[in-house]
Amino acid sequence: MKVAMLVSGGVDSSVALRLVQQQGHEVTAFYLKIWLEDELSFLGTCPWEEDLQYVRAVCEQAGVELQVIPLQKEYHERVIAYTIEAVKEGRTPNPDMLCNTMIKFGAFYETVGKQYDMIATGHYAQVTNKDGVFYLAQTPDAIKDQTYFLARLSQEQLSRVMFPIGQYTKEQVRQLAQKFDLPNKERKDSQGLCFLGKIKFRDFIEQHVGKRQGNLVEYETGAVLGVHDGFWFYTVGQRQGIGLSGGPWYVVSKDSERNIVFISKEYHTPDKQRDSFLIEHCYWFNDVAPLDREIFVKLRHGAHMHRARVVTTEKGMQVMLTERDQGIAAGQFAVFYENGLCLGSAVIGQFS
Repeated sequence: MKVAMLVSGGVDSSVALRLVQQQGHEVTAFYLKIWLEDELSFLGTCPWEEDLQYVRAVCEQAGVELQVIPLQKEYHERVIAYTIEAVKEGRTPNPDMLCNTMIKFGAFYETVGKQYDMIATGHYAQVTNKDGVFYLAQTPDAIKDQTYFLARLSQEQLSRVMFPIGQYTKEQVRQLAQKFDLPNKERKDSQGLCFLGKIKFRDFIEQHVGKRQGNLVEYETGAVLGVHDGFWFYTVGQRQGIGLSGGPWYVVSKDSERNIVFISKEYHTPDKQRDSFLIEHCYWFNDVAPLDREIFVKLRHGAHMHRARVVTTEKGMQVMLTERDQGIAAGQFAVFYENGLCLGSAVIGQFS
């Protein structure tokens, strides 16, 4: 097949490229440039040039053609705008989720990818077909598994993707990097949002939303304990960066209309624990909600999953957890699983 291989300069996508090539496919490598250099240059530097050096070295070693595709405009319109709007509404956005759906398997496919049979990436995920429906399947590496970030992909997108390293653990991928003697075999994994590079997310938000002073209010007493620069800089469960002595202090909730951040030293007491929440903008791979049966849900990327049940109520669709979670944040995504398959996802709404 003709395969478009998305490469980032990291070990994962580089190993994936060599595996696709090893399978005998005709491979062209693509580096997606989404760094907003003009808009954010004063805030710091982005490692995209370093990334591209590694990409070129990997592709040259493999004898694979490399193309650099600029998608800054599309990224700003489809991901940045969503991020800023969600922050203004007091929600905690997940740009990486939208980047996969809207950019890697969206804008790239629309501009270039449709000329190829498949699009391959270095994600830790697998795709399986069950009764004519494409699902994401979890990988052997529970910590690295990235099905959480891919849970908004459409059936058409899933039908055209390849995840060559999905059957491997991170350790095994590192071993393959040594076997292939990749130029970046010792490179550490990158962290943070792809378009920000080393820039702090807070600085990015300040540039777009600004500052507006409001009160830090103790949840239990209503006493004003201090001031903050804007509720949009805080997320539920946050402990660092509150700036008050006598803590530790935690963010319990936010009032976006009054620009109030409610904090507490007793964050883990029963009256503040969350074990149910409403969901909206639901997306199920088979178009059917997994109602009234025990399944699993991830509330953030990582290995931990809650046992849960999805039910319908007068307020809407509700998720009931069997154990409490201290970090449920409106605007984040809940991703649902059953028997190792990802069933779909939803946006976390209000607490029920």
